[in-house]
Amino acid sequence: MSNSYLAIELSAGILLLLAYQKLYKLYKDHRPPGPSGLPIIGNIHQIRTRPWLAFTEWSHKYGPLFRINVAGQTTIILNSHKAATDLLDRRSALYSDRPRNIVTRILTGDMVFAFSQIGPIWRRMRKAAHDATGPQIVKTYHPLMEREALALTSQMLNFPTQFNDHIKRASASLLMAIVYGTPIMHSDDPLVEAIQQHVARNLASAAPGAFLVEYFTWMEKLPRWMCKWRRDAEYWFEKDSAMLNGLFVDSKARQESGDDVPCVVATLIENMDEEGLSEADAAWLGATLFSAGAETSSGQMEWFMISMILHPEAQKAAQHQIDDVVGRGRMPTLEDYEHLPYVRALVKELLRWRPVLPLGVPHRLSQDDWYEGHYIPKDSIVIPNVWALNHDPVVYGEDAEEFRPERHLNDAGNLNTPTKDTHDESHFSYGFGKRICVGRHVANRSLFIEIATILWSFDIRAPLDESGKTILPDSKPKRDGSLVLRPDHFRCEITPRFPDVSVVIRMYLDDEQLSKS
Repeated sequence: MSNSYLAIELSAGILLLLAYQKLYKLYKDHRPPGPSGLPIIGNIHQIRTRPWLAFTEWSHKYGPLFRINVAGQTTIILNSHKAATDLLDRRSALYSDRPRNIVTRILTGDMVFAFSQIGPIWRRMRKAAHDATGPQIVKTYHPLMEREALALTSQMLNFPTQFNDHIKRASASLLMAIVYGTPIMHSDDPLVEAIQQHVARNLASAAPGAFLVEYFTWMEKLPRWMCKWRRDAEYWFEKDSAMLNGLFVDSKARQESGDDVPCVVATLIENMDEEGLSEADAAWLGATLFSAGAETSSGQMEWFMISMILHPEAQKAAQHQIDDVVGRGRMPTLEDYEHLPYVRALVKELLRWRPVLPLGVPHRLSQDDWYEGHYIPKDSIVIPNVWALNHDPVVYGEDAEEFRPERHLNDAGNLNTPTKDTHDESHFSYGFGKRICVGRHVANRSLFIEIATILWSFDIRAPLDESGKTILPDSKPKRDGSLVLRPDHFRCEITPRFPDVSVVIRMYLDDEQLSKS
């Protein structure tokens, strides 16, 4: 009898082994294609600089969906509209999680919902963020946007060579006003430096390859004294929490004293019980919206300046429409939004042409999946190559590499029907599915009014060197160690378009702005 049981067990074991081998071979044979790599590190050495361009080049060989090995981590790269929207939008229930970023979790206490894995806290914060930045409530922020656009042009008028500092101040000030109700008047405000360093730390920690522990996770178990990255992250979490809580408490006190300036914190305070948020949750949520908005919008505005230098014909076309609609006796406002389709097309083209997040933010697959004959294992990192999607000649034409706002306009000069599956944006720079940028309505309107106001006020040109030769900026810089893609340092000439520019600007400045202009 015992021999019979032994035979049965052996047979069952052999069958299970054969089944496993068959399944393993099936999965192995159906893995997405991809470039070969080196032992241990995989393909890391091939994607250190401009990885979006490397991925775009590889897609010509391996197709719109391929696999790379990042120190043993299966990483799937999506390079076509169809693959990206099929998986990240239509299968968002499977593809909306985030990778577990060890350093970022410690640095932020896992309180930055843009990087957090899906769970109760993420859901509460995401809903609260949407309620505070949705398309209807954004209209209440229009006066703040117009004020900051005016302040930006005033500073560019007075100190044109420092335009980059002015752009960063304007972006930080606008987001401070929208989130906390308190604009920043000067770039030398110590709060600006503190917040910018906070933003830089968070973005740098989330950048691929920033810390070896993200590749070799066994390092997480090393003693604390051996892990400078851990000690630094814990230190800055305590410091940043104190700063952000202070900003929230100050804003809350102003609201309670009768300050009725619309801002995100006011909405959060009103909805805290309904949303199930603690004060710490609300403080970090406000900081997340500030951080994401200030860094990306200032980077996008730097690309705007470069686009105007390299494409003066687009600059002139926008200025012509602004002159027709606005005239020269007043400055543009957001009431002009519907009447300036070329400027709106220019904003869309700017976001398409130079996405500041060329690889978006990585997603994580929550269970095994199959797509068009390819097996994608659970816990794969999934990266949308936003750069490739935004420059796809099949979708945007053979001139997809060029900056041309007209591609978003019809023959009558009105906006075209948005590109399919782009959530009405005509580009993929705001992301996908459940992870689409909640602040995109704020971003679209603030970019519009800043660009319209600058183009109403100034001509933007390339400078000349000592021999009279034009100095053109580099339009394809390398990543600088952050998630956000910014241009390399560049110069430009900014000159008033007509004699009364300064007169009209000063008509709009309030007493506080005049004293600081």
